[in-house]
Amino acid sequence: MTSVLTRPAAVLERSARHERGFWTIAAAFAVSLAFTVVPTPLWAIYQRHDGYSTIAVTVAFAAYAAGVIVSLFLAGHLSDRWGRRRVLLPAILLEAAAAALFLTSTSLAVVIVARVLSGLGVGMLTATATAHLSELHAAARPGTGRERGDLVATLANLGGFAAGPLVAGLLAQYGPAPLRTSYAVFLVLLLVAAAAVARVPETVTGPRRPQRYRPQRVTVPASARPRYFAAGGGAFAALSVLGLFTSLAPAFVAGTLHHPSRALAGIVASTVFASGAVAQVLLRREPVRRQVAGGLVLMTAGLLTLTAGVWAASLPVFLLGGVVAGGGAGALLKGALSTVVGLAPAATRGEALAGVFLGGYLGLAVPVLGLGVATQFFPARVALLGFAAVIVLVVAAVSRRLLRR
Repeated sequence: MTSVLTRPAAVLERSARHERGFWTIAAAFAVSLAFTVVPTPLWAIYQRHDGYSTIAVTVAFAAYAAGVIVSLFLAGHLSDRWGRRRVLLPAILLEAAAAALFLTSTSLAVVIVARVLSGLGVGMLTATATAHLSELHAAARPGTGRERGDLVATLANLGGFAAGPLVAGLLAQYGPAPLRTSYAVFLVLLLVAAAAVARVPETVTGPRRPQRYRPQRVTVPASARPRYFAAGGGAFAALSVLGLFTSLAPAFVAGTLHHPSRALAGIVASTVFASGAVAQVLLRREPVRRQVAGGLVLMTAGLLTLTAGVWAASLPVFLLGGVVAGGGAGALLKGALSTVVGLAPAATRGEALAGVFLGGYLGLAVPVLGLGVATQFFPARVALLGFAAVIVLVVAAVSRRLLRR
């Protein structure tokens, strides 16, 4: 029997283990998501060296989003029953496999397969890591509320997205083998992350009896479903803006705006994601409703500004619009996730988060794919105007339910 005298030390050690695990998962989450956007500043090199068309880049990007959607539907919720670590480890190893595949060839077929693998890994990882961070925070600092866990989860998400294109752009511009070096660096980082995650405390106790597998389903109280689906619509809009800057925005910068630097392409995408992370920090103490309202306003203003920048062929205006839209997307995404965490019971939180990320990654794929197809028939600035109009309509449609008290 544990004595009274040794119990405090044991409790402190348990809290310390969960605190270390908390930061380990945050770092692994960020590294994994950073890897998924490594191709962002490299697409123009693929186009120049391997003859990729704009629609080929769009298809390769959509392959990633399709992998995410399939994985979220089939496996994104399994950590609620199997345990967080049992899902996180194979997810990170799938990212490592994708990195290794990128190193083998630059052919479109290989790139598409690697992108699908990367998407499958992210679909397993996103909701699982978010839920794991919330639970590790609660175990490390009981009674302190969930704000810190929610903030670090969303910062790891957007912080990873900000770091990936920046690192890849700089390595492509100034390092050797631009289509190899970034993938080699991230392969090492992903393997280190996997080894570290294997030592993180588990926060889910598996079922005593085996349960029959079933695909993703949404489990939230019936009265909360309108707000839940509105949160999914908000995630759809937010990730569609972020998807624009990880797929076709570098082509707008290089082609329409006549700035072909790969480092600049990485910096543009990184700045947009960084602005989303900064917005989340600035709004972290604000009520969820105010976060959502700020995100909706900033996204609308940013989309209008970046579209004006493309029409005026002005890089500064385009960048300003991207920063404002990125800040709005970050605020809206954090507000949407916090809304869902508050609506869902603890036992099905991973499942509920997987559902809202499913809506978000549909936003990552469908509007950007439509934009890529539209550029085959219309000038780029006309296609971007149509993209902005669609997203503004989505924002208008979800705002009423998300802002309801």
